[in-house]
Parts: sequence; C-alpha cells; structure tokens
Amino acid sequence: MNKNILLFLLLPLWAWAQLPTQTTTSGLGNNRPQFGNEKDLTVEGEKPPITDYLIISQDRDTTFVDTTLTMAKDYKYNYLRRDDFELMPFHNIGRPYNSLGRNFDFDLLSPRMGARARHFNYIDIDDVLDYHVPTPLTELYFKTVVNQGQQLDALFTTNVSPGLNFSLSYKGLRSAGNYVNTLTSTGNFKFTTNYVSKNQRYRLRLHSVFQDNSNQENGGLDLESLEGFVTGNEDLQDRGRLEPNLTDATSFLEGKRYYLNHDYEIIGDKDSTSYYSARIYNTAFYEDKLYRFEESTASNSFLGDSYVSSSLRDQTDLEQGAIEAGITYDHYILGYFKAGIVRQEYNYGYNRTLDLGSGNFITNRLKGELYQFKGAFEKRIGKFDINVATGINVAGDLDGQYLNGSASYKFKDVEVNAGIAISSRAPDFNYQLFQSDYVNYNWQNSFSNIEKQQLSFNVQSEKYLDLDISFTTLQDYVYFEENQVLDTDNEVTGYNASPVQALDDITYLKIKAHKDIRFFRHFGIDNTVMFQSVSQGSDIINVPEFTTRNSLYYKDRLFKNALLLQTGITLKYFSSYYMDSYDPVLGEFTVQTDQELGAFPMVDVFVNAKVRQTRIFFKLEHLNQLFASGDDYFSAPRTPYRDFTVRFGVVWNFFL
Repeated sequence: MNKNILLFLLLPLWAWAQLPTQTTTSGLGNNRPQFGNEKDLTVEGEKPPITDYLIISQDRDTTFVDTTLTMAKDYKYNYLRRDDFELMPFHNIGRPYNSLGRNFDFDLLSPRMGARARHFNYIDIDDVLDYHVPTPLTELYFKTVVNQGQQLDALFTTNVSPGLNFSLSYKGLRSAGNYVNTLTSTGNFKFTTNYVSKNQRYRLRLHSVFQDNSNQENGGLDLESLEGFVTGNEDLQDRGRLEPNLTDATSFLEGKRYYLNHDYEIIGDKDSTSYYSARIYNTAFYEDKLYRFEESTASNSFLGDSYVSSSLRDQTDLEQGAIEAGITYDHYILGYFKAGIVRQEYNYGYNRTLDLGSGNFITNRLKGELYQFKGAFEKRIGKFDINVATGINVAGDLDGQYLNGSASYKFKDVEVNAGIAISSRAPDFNYQLFQSDYVNYNWQNSFSNIEKQQLSFNVQSEKYLDLDISFTTLQDYVYFEENQVLDTDNEVTGYNASPVQALDDITYLKIKAHKDIRFFRHFGIDNTVMFQSVSQGSDIINVPEFTTRNSLYYKDRLFKNALLLQTGITLKYFSSYYMDSYDPVLGEFTVQTDQELGAFPMVDVFVNAKVRQTRIFFKLEHLNQLFASGDDYFSAPRTPYRDFTVRFGVVWNFFL
C-alpha cells in the first residue's frame, strides 16, 4: 500500500490556491465560518472574547471553548472526557467499559479490526478536532487515579497566521490499580494542521495520530477469591490478596494514522441573497494498527488448551488506507450536495497459516480493495432542516451500503428531530478470521452481512426536557458467545469464546430522558433515566431494563464572586441483567447467560469549584461502599467495580 498517500494532489493544489481571486463564503451546506480574513486579527491590547476560540469538528461544525462549570462538565470529567452514563467502568482507569446501553453504527461500509472493548480510548478520524484561535491556547487536564499513577491530557494550539492553525496534544495515563495484574499505561499523541488560504478558496486539514495502550490482564478473580470478595471476608479487604485467573498476561493496542482532507472552490459567489459555491475535494488516510495478547505461561485451566506452554503471543494486524475524490455544490435555493468516489484497501491478519487437520485450514490474511460511492444532501426549508447521507460498495470483495436521513424543526423553546437509518455491512474482521496460541481461539468464517434498521426521535429543550427514543431492528447479528472450560471432573475452571451469527431477528427499544431542575435559586436536581427493552429469540443483546443517574447539587458564587462553588451528591443505579463478560484474548465483550449482575447503587459526593479559567474537581467515589453489608458490585462477571476512592484534579485553560 502506498504510504505516500498524503502527498496526493497536495502540492499542485497548494500552488493553485495562491492565485488571486474574489473572496467567497460558504452557504448552508457547509454552514461553517471561513477563516483567514484580516478582520480575524486581534487588535493589540484587546482581550478577545472566548467565543473567538473556535473548535471545528470533522464535519466542520463549529463551537467554542467552554470554561463554564455545570453538572454536564462534572459528568465529562473522566478519562474519556465524555459523559459515561451508558457505560460501566472497570475498577482501574484506562480499562474497558461494559455497556449499559447500545449504540449501533450506521455509516460504515467495511469491517473494523475488532478488539472493540479496547477501543474506548482510541482516537478515530471523527474524534479529531481542529482549532482557530486569536491567541495561543493551552488546556491542561489532570486527575488522580486509583493507585500509583496519574492521568494527564494536554493541548496546545495557535494560529501562526489568520489562516493557518496547528495543535499538539498528548493524553497519558499510568495506574497500578488495587487488584493483582491490572496495571494500565496509555499514550495518545495528536498533531493537527488547519489551513485556509487568504482568498478562502483553498482549505486544508491534516492530522497525525500515534497511540499506544497497554493493559495487564488478570481475567477477573478466581473462584475462591470471588467467594471471599462477595462474602466480605475481612482478610481480603486488601485487594492485593485476591488471586486473579491470569497473573502474567498483557494486551496491547497500538496504532498510527496519517490523514489529509483538502478542497478547492472552482466557482462561487458570496452574495448573501444568492450565494453558491462548487468545490472539488480530496480525502486520504493511511492507518496501521495492531492488537496483541501476550502471556509468559499458558493458563490452560482458565482459557483452555494451548499449542505452546510458554511465551504465548497472539498479534492481529490491520493495515488500511483510502483515497476519496469528489465535488460539493452549495446553492441558496437547491441546497447542499456532495458526491465522491472512494478507493479503499485493507490487509488484515497474521504471519502464518494453520492446518488443523481433517481439511480444516485457516488462512493468514484477508486482503482486498473496495470501490465506494458516497453522497450527501442538506437543505433548509423555512425552519425545517433536512439531511441525507448514503454510501455503497459498488465494486470489490465486500458488499455494503447505508442510507441515513433526518429532518428537524425548531420551535420557540424546543428542537425536534426525526430520523431513519438503514445499514448492511460485513462483520468485523476478528469474527471472520482469528488466530491464537490457544486452541479454541482459531477460526475462519463466512458470515452474512449484518442488517440494521433504526427509527429515531429526539427532543432538545432546556425549558422542558431532553428526550431520545430509538427503535432498532437487527438481522444476522454477529456476537461472541462465552464458553465454559471444564476439568476432568466436569467442573467449570475457566472461560473462552467463539463467534456466532444469530438466527432470529432482534428488536431493541431505548428511551432516554434528561432534565435539570433548578429550585430555591442555588439548588438543582439533574436527572437522567433510561428504559430499554429487547425482543429476541435468545439472550444476545443484554442491557438493564432501567438505568438512572440523579444529582442533587448546590451552586453559588463566594468570596465576592471570585469563586464559583458546585457541590452535591450523585446516585447511579441500574437493574440487574446478564452483564457481558470480558475476554482478554480477543479484547472483546462476550455474551453470557449464567449470572445476572447489577442492582447496586453507586453514590458519589463531589465538591467542584471555578476560579477564573480554572475548574477544580474533588470527588468521593462509591462512598456507599464503606457502609455496604456485602461486596456485590461488579463491572463484569468475576470483575469487581472499584471500592471507595478519593479523587481530585483540575482543568486549566490558558489564554495568552
């Protein structure tokens, strides 16, 4: 695969963009401000408003730096830097998250590598943000961890000219955890460049990402330690005394990516009443990633038979890249249109073939190329916004297509959105092909495409409530099923997994509502509730029927308004269900129907404050664990949730 893909069309278009021409702006389709005008320069001595510090998504949706202190900020003050209401974290930071709710992709045409339980902290293309700032901006995030370590997320961005911005960021974590063999160590480095020519006809976006995530894997507690944990044995309050199923296993997720997106306006008119703009664009990326499971000595009693007894090393590689070229047209009457052709290559697999005998031969690679068409349409009609996106594999080794549509309407105090989505794509590569030094983790399958359809309805209103309703149907769903490992006495000693394609259709309903109620001027109750229902022939998609998070808080300014205080208590609870197990060999969650877990409260007490642009967070996590009569709180089967923990940290923005 050509690793010089990023140079494609770059130099000629850069030179072409410098030709003098009339300045233009975009219309509804882009719906994004253009940068690079002299008026964007800050007059010396002025202090730019915070609304000038812009954050730009991959879809070119624009917002600005937010230094407020709210309950939403408290919910996002975690390792993922996003609200984790629908997730159940493991005890140590940087480890997988179990799912309390399900969200399905509807805009992919090709499989992913797999190891999805290890991807929560992985930066994908859509996670990369660009910036446009009048003065240099630095953001520092720091938070303590569970035991012996720290986490840091640092960002620096500056505009070296009105049209040229770059940013550097690094997110690092090291945490030993309280249980044996649960050390996490991660690093994510990101560099971005965002350029708009002075005449605004040429736009360029680049990013490079390098990621390294390491987790020691302990497979959860062994049977004796698990019993001692649940019964609250006082001799085992030191969690380092609890014996794990795996003592010398480690998993690694590593990746690097180079990305280019640029376009050039060939015709356009910026007139506010009759604007139009036509652009040719080119997008390209190259990514190389791997998932590796290592173990010094085979754990046959827990994971099953192995081909070797020591120095086990399972490494899965995926090398992929794509080039997309097309045209966009934005017209004040017709709307916004986008059409492009994509050529994608993928190379997934291993460095060996396996002959298991009896004609059972497992290949080493899944290699191929795809030719795809992608299109989009946007149009505003009065107060209605209409959006349509589609894609299809027109040629190549895999079938796939999607069609997504939505319509929204803004009332005085309410915005309503209704959508429909249809998708068909091949299962992730690790369902189709996997190799391991463990005997039962070797397979090659030819599964049918997973078919998905979804109807959604969304209401956003600060005055009334936020409401999300989705109804999803699935056919030929593919999942990992947990299998028991038995000894000679037919006793369960461990677990492994294998891929299965569901025979029956699955329907999934999710209703989530949120409302922040303020009362007595300085008090508030922030409530989020979620109801879920699944109809299926077998227990495959397992989620709690009811989940709630409720925060009672007090918020006021103190010390002559120099400090903003926010303090209160948060309760999170979900009903019991067949919680998925975590499989370290695959880096995936697996379906189990032997044990229901959940139905325990998690109570946190927090004291947050803001001084100028600095937000300070202090939290007593899982405080009610100190008063519980027994230890029955789990993140997954055999994997306890964290005990009572005191944690604190800051988010600090510097505006130079």
